[in-house]
Amino acid sequence: MLFAIVAEDKSNAVAVRHATRGSHLEYLKTFGRRIVAAGPLLAADGETMTGSLLIVDLADRAEAESFAANDPYAKAGLFARTTVTAWRKVILNPTEP
Repeated sequence: MLFAIVAEDKSNAVAVRHATRGSHLEYLKTFGRRIVAAGPLLAADGETMTGSLLIVDLADRAEAESFAANDPYAKAGLFARTTVTAWRKVILNPTEP
């Protein structure tokens, strides 16, 4: 089942994000193709990271919530708020493999 995970960074947490980015990316790699899409949310300047958006394909909400809670970013206290919402893909970019 697909889930959208939206995590909003705490204010002034840029140092935490940078310090844990490597372990966050390694964590995501362990899920392979179950990560449908992932990337940072950006401020109006188009550069400053303000959160994370992940689309994941996991068995159920409990697994998606566990995935979000065990992300190194979450464990480091980066996020002010995280939401996990069931999601359905309707449009697929025709250039995607």
